[in-house]
Amino acid sequence: MQLSAPSRLAIIAALMLASPLAAQKAKAPPPIDDATATATANAALEAAPVFDGHNDVPNQLRDRVANQINAFDFEDTSDTGPTNPDGRAMQTDLARLRQGKVGAQFWSVYVPSNPDEPEAVQQVIEQIDVTKRLIAKNPQALRYAVNADQVERAMADGKVASLLGMEGGHSIGSSLAVLRQLYALGARYMTLTHNSNTPWADAAVDMPKFDGLSDFGKDVVREMNRLGMLVDLSHVSEATMMDALDVAKAPVIFSHSGARGVSGHPRNVPDSVLARLPENGGVVMVVALPGFLNEERRQWFAVRSGEEARLKALWQGQPAKVTEALAAWDAANPEPATTIKHMADHIDHIRKVAGVEHIGIGGDFDGMPSGPVGFEDVRGYPLLFAELAKRGYSQAELEMIASRNILRVMRAAEAYAASVAEQPPIETLITPPAAKAE
Repeated sequence: MQLSAPSRLAIIAALMLASPLAAQKAKAPPPIDDATATATANAALEAAPVFDGHNDVPNQLRDRVANQINAFDFEDTSDTGPTNPDGRAMQTDLARLRQGKVGAQFWSVYVPSNPDEPEAVQQVIEQIDVTKRLIAKNPQALRYAVNADQVERAMADGKVASLLGMEGGHSIGSSLAVLRQLYALGARYMTLTHNSNTPWADAAVDMPKFDGLSDFGKDVVREMNRLGMLVDLSHVSEATMMDALDVAKAPVIFSHSGARGVSGHPRNVPDSVLARLPENGGVVMVVALPGFLNEERRQWFAVRSGEEARLKALWQGQPAKVTEALAAWDAANPEPATTIKHMADHIDHIRKVAGVEHIGIGGDFDGMPSGPVGFEDVRGYPLLFAELAKRGYSQAELEMIASRNILRVMRAAEAYAASVAEQPPIETLITPPAAKAE
């Protein structure tokens, strides 16, 4: 009997699948046991310690001790609960940084969004001051750094390389001159907005004003590139992300964000932007804040907010009844747990869309009530990297995520700045000065 071509192909395929070699290829890769995963993670973090993109210790110093740190013990902050209205101890100290295998840290010199921009400028200078003083006060563990070479030397000497990152473009007072002077004071990245629009850029959770960046905002990005300051796109709207990528000549960063394809929070990075990162060269430093990581938790919070609004409308002028009813609702509807696995899911998604070369870590410790279960404070990085190893990430890939990717980005920004060193500063004003009266 003459077999048709499709029939012959079907028989050949069946024979191939039945062969020992085909059966071996069809098998899933063997699971990685906990001991092997832990060993892989530890080897990666020994070779490339964590370079974290965002930590809010400076804001804790402002809120808890009014920046009076001469008597502040940063070796162990586990007893700092009484300095917080909610009784929460700090999530960062020198002992726990060592346990977490942290080798470099962008300390966030954050100040709250403020329409009084001159006040914001003063506050950010105060935060730069207190952070530099904290670093100088702890030379046995911390070392100030302003470039990639200094970061690597500090890591090699067993110190935590300590860099400054500004969170919120309101800190420059809509002035490129102030931007330049803050760079001179050591700021090596700036998040273009915080939760509110600046006078030149749209934030992720505010009502759009410019549909991205204004013309002045685009010059902010250009001047940051000229200086060698990293453009941080955490907190900004998708349109602002796109405008910044259109203008940027150096890789951008997201200092503490997740993937919107995993959880739809507007603070996360959409796939449309992730797909552009390979061309730009930038990195998403994955955040640990549960509200950004866990879609189930995000939905729960939205329902809870609606219930709270309903209770306030129902029991107007009776806050005790609102509190009692909301506590009963909480007891019946507990918050969904967020774990290290949720954080790893975001890393998986960014790897799928943009590639492993575009992933870093930006915990946001001391800027949130708690991280995920198992990642509640800065000790948790080895457990996260062990989880990634279990998912098949190689030691080389873990090293890239830990610090090699962000170091590459820093070097690229520094190289671009060196290549345009002869260009004069940009002199754009956000509002031209009024003409003088005759």
